[in-house]
Amino acid sequence: MVKDIQPLNEKETRAGFGEGILEAGRNNPNVVALTADLLGSMKLNAFIKEFPDRFVQVGIAEANMIGIAAGMTIGGKIPYTTTFANFSTGRVYDQIRQSVAYSGKNVKICASHAGLTLGEDGATHQILEDIGMMKMLPGMTVIVPCDFNQTKAATIAIADYEGPVYLRFGRPKWPNFTPENQKFEVGKAQVLHEGTDITLFACGHMVWLSIEAGKILEEKGYSVEIINIHTIKPLDEEAVLKSITKTRCAVTAEEHNVLGGLGDSIAQVAARHLPIPIEYVGTNDTFGESGKPVELLKKYGLDKEHIVAAAEKALARKQK
Repeated sequence: MVKDIQPLNEKETRAGFGEGILEAGRNNPNVVALTADLLGSMKLNAFIKEFPDRFVQVGIAEANMIGIAAGMTIGGKIPYTTTFANFSTGRVYDQIRQSVAYSGKNVKICASHAGLTLGEDGATHQILEDIGMMKMLPGMTVIVPCDFNQTKAATIAIADYEGPVYLRFGRPKWPNFTPENQKFEVGKAQVLHEGTDITLFACGHMVWLSIEAGKILEEKGYSVEIINIHTIKPLDEEAVLKSITKTRCAVTAEEHNVLGGLGDSIAQVAARHLPIPIEYVGTNDTFGESGKPVELLKKYGLDKEHIVAAAEKALARKQK
């Protein structure tokens, strides 16, 4: 039953990153951290205390940070660059494309405060285009974990994953429900609940909201499959096809523009192999605004009620 999925507690996904990079640093002496004047927000204090000689404070110079990180890989280092998602992508896209992706540098681009749940800082900081930007770069792996425990596990795992990675996470405290000390497998979707009527595909904060929506749909008599697509690229196409072959309709949910994100990746697989009704939950070609995270999600159609409505629309389309 979907209702059996319960949170262990509430923690910030960025705090999971902080614990994860500390563990990665203990496991591998080549792991280094760089930040653009945001060590506190990025939860780097413990790493810096334990490994002061493996930390670079670049200052408010994000483009330089990407270039420095790319150069460090030539000497065998595994650099984790850290700043807000907007500054990790939009401000430095040229440097990422030319200095990291083009030559396949082993840089881990770690981006916090993504999406609407950044909250009060408003539209200038709430990037909603970054998944699309990053997944289009050849060779770039894109990971969007769903809670504290998974963000920690992903942060540890990418140290052993060769090649450029974009790791996206968030600012607020959020339900933490996946297992502690889990093993994170890049590119492998996580089936949270099996069902036969409809599939809910989600990433990041929207995974928990999809679980809550699944509980409502279950009460309405529907059998709901819920899949956490924590790795947007490379996408686990086998898991996607296995699920939609069974359910024959789907909803995608992401804290991102519906143009170019998770939804488009799922729809592309379906279009090539098994066209089905798919409804998107995400921001609709718009910027955000300042406000409380949960209130913004509701205003922009990214809450459990909108996921339920999207699911019922997809189910109705399937029955025609």
